[in-house]
Amino acid sequence: MDLKVETEMEQVGAGKPSGAGKGRIGALLNRLPQNYVILLVFVGICALFTIWTDGLFLQPDNIVNVLRQISINAVIATGLTFVIITAGIDLSVGSIVAIVGVFAAQLLVKIPSTFPVWGIIFLACLGGLALGALIGAFSGFTITRFRVPPFISTLAMWASARGLAFILCDGRPVWNLPIQFNYIGRGYIFEKLIGPWFPVPVLIMGIVMYTAHVILTRTTIGRYIYAIGGNEEASRLSGINVRRVKMFVYIFSGLMAALGGIILTSRLASGQPNAGQSYELYAIAASVVGGTSLAGGEGTIPGTLIGALIIGVLYNGMNLAGVESYSQNVIIGAIILGAVLLDQMKKRK
Repeated sequence: MDLKVETEMEQVGAGKPSGAGKGRIGALLNRLPQNYVILLVFVGICALFTIWTDGLFLQPDNIVNVLRQISINAVIATGLTFVIITAGIDLSVGSIVAIVGVFAAQLLVKIPSTFPVWGIIFLACLGGLALGALIGAFSGFTITRFRVPPFISTLAMWASARGLAFILCDGRPVWNLPIQFNYIGRGYIFEKLIGPWFPVPVLIMGIVMYTAHVILTRTTIGRYIYAIGGNEEASRLSGINVRRVKMFVYIFSGLMAALGGIILTSRLASGQPNAGQSYELYAIAASVVGGTSLAGGEGTIPGTLIGALIIGVLYNGMNLAGVESYSQNVIIGAIILGAVLLDQMKKRK
């Protein structure tokens, strides 16, 4: 991107992660209070459940359990954060989790056993990730080339991918997966040295979210993602290839959903065509509660992580406190609505 284009972007106010037109320092200061408030809310919720459950919530085993439980949602929400920052939406991620899980499981049982077991696992995971990226690419293509609204395009993929998941396995779970495959979803890092305290899914979550954070904050395409969410037309006039960037975010979202599907399949030790139901809602909730604006142009990966932690802690804490599942859904729904309302109120100031 040359100096002329950068000057044009500064003039139209595009390309800033938030606080457009206020400069980098102003934009940073504009983001810090929001993340700070989200972190305070998270700490407050943890304190509440610690008191409510007589300290049971803060037991080390439970903390590890919470981290393992949120890992899949956090990975999927990372991809959705990219999409939402561009003012888009991806409703297909839950169905991608299902179809990738079934597809990878079928590869695991159908690849000839003459291959080394870890080679079979690698090929199955690679195939699943490729399928997720392909579905994301198809959504991105219909959105960028035919101008289909993201809600409609990804809703269609949500239905189609779910149906294809059942067709692939005739509606029956895929069993008898290699026991080594379970390590991805159930294993622990350095278990023999430190015990069961560092789940593999948590390591995967950390690598994914750190990489995504670097992409958003330290690369040109990350700047373009924010710019498009802030003002798509101004970004186009500034020389940004909007179609290419949007294709990237939807492919990335499909890839992250596929990774979540592989982790879930490993945890379940089977490919389930009905897996991933409502996962798109949980991922959107994590992103929005973490400060990503549905209007686009704002959002951070650390915020998404805190949002995923808040959702996970709420479910875990309410389970420990004996709150019935129906009431849990009401509470989570109210929190999501509150996060959106706060975002809208902030924009009216």
